[in-house]
Amino acid sequence: MDSRRITRFEAVEAAGHLFDEPPLEEPTRRFLADAGHHLLLAYEDGVPAGMITGVEMTHPDKGTEMFVYELGVDEPYRRRGIAAALVAALADLARERGCYGMWVITDEGNTAARRTYQRFAKEEEDGQAVFSWTFDES
Repeated sequence: MDSRRITRFEAVEAAGHLFDEPPLEEPTRRFLADAGHHLLLAYEDGVPAGMITGVEMTHPDKGTEMFVYELGVDEPYRRRGIAAALVAALADLARERGCYGMWVITDEGNTAARRTYQRFAKEEEDGQAVFSWTFDES
């Protein structure tokens, strides 16, 4: 497995099957242009097999931490350690960039993701609630 930090839309487009929906050009270019946004792709024999995105988040009294925005591995490549390798690569990048830590939110029922993250995280936080807003485009 080979993992690479991606900076070009064309590479994201070629790995579009790894995302929930096909990548949109303008938001992808905007994501890649931001120095605090990171996209790593894992390749098996030149084929995009997995992806992870991270976003640096900075707060005045806390410093900078890495948020694991999304992790995905294509079905035929699962259970080969690709997800763990991508998490480790993003953690290495976070350390290089001076982040004091890294965090993620995942569904309670997502056993595969929880198993992957538990390999790296020192603790799982209980009692957390996630709230989200969706804004109309009108």
